[in-house]
Amino acid sequence: MRVSGAPPYLDAAAVERALDWATLVERLREAFVAGAEAPVRSSHAVTPAGDRLLLMPAWRAEREIGVKIVTVFPRNPARGLASVSALYVLLDGATGRPLALIDGEALTLRRTGAASALAATSLARADARVLLAVGTGRLAPCMVRAHCAVRGFARVLVWGRAQAKARQVAAELAREGLPAEAAGALEPALAAADIVTCATTARAPIVHGAHVRAGTHVDLAGAFTPEMREADDALVRRATLFVDTFAGALKEAGDLVQPIARGAIAPGDVQAELADLAAGRHPGRRGPDEITVFKSVGAALEDLCAARLVFERAVRPSA
Repeated sequence: MRVSGAPPYLDAAAVERALDWATLVERLREAFVAGAEAPVRSSHAVTPAGDRLLLMPAWRAEREIGVKIVTVFPRNPARGLASVSALYVLLDGATGRPLALIDGEALTLRRTGAASALAATSLARADARVLLAVGTGRLAPCMVRAHCAVRGFARVLVWGRAQAKARQVAAELAREGLPAEAAGALEPALAAADIVTCATTARAPIVHGAHVRAGTHVDLAGAFTPEMREADDALVRRATLFVDTFAGALKEAGDLVQPIARGAIAPGDVQAELADLAAGRHPGRRGPDEITVFKSVGAALEDLCAARLVFERAVRPSA
């Protein structure tokens, strides 16, 4: 493959057009089976005020190279700007030449939802019919759409600390034809759910093991630093634990790092990573009453896979 001239910029709309959920889920399954070189992301302090630069590289020799560049500037909301910005650079693995610049936020939202949906195909009960989304930020509706792309649900509940926002997200999903409604209180919503998907920036547990019923699959996609948490120790002790990658989750996921540090669980209690599920090296759910937890912090392999699909669909047809 050879591309001449300046690399194209593929914006959020191009990403969303290229990455339909069902195709992306299956491409991620293939990517986790095939594997890639993907070092744990590096994080660098830019200023003493908490501004940070994150780099997430991945590559497949002679095929493609990619790196996601992320900045986190906590003071940006006061400036009227988003606190997180991201750009993905896709390169030709044979020559090193740039192929495309891609909107990193849209790419991240899509691949995060698709990775969780992929995990749920192995970890959720086949008869799961009630989905609960915990969180109302930009990622939460993407998690719902991804899960709904791989199975049908009779009900989709949306819970957030701000009820008005939960109603807004539920209404947005309902307009898309999904059976979504706002949940008034979290505890009864947890009791009704077959799958719980969390996408929050919580620093203290929201989902408690005492409120999760037997047979539930819990998907934890928020809490991506050691200081953050979405689930309490009781839940991780009750559940069979799975991660997107051992290297990332056991270093960065507060939902695991904190209980491991206290001795509530051990690193060996994490049964498998997503590549093991995708390749069939681990069977996933073993019984109808088992509680399963999938903890993700994001993997550069996912970005590379999604970026490649965007490039194929948005650029290759006109090349």
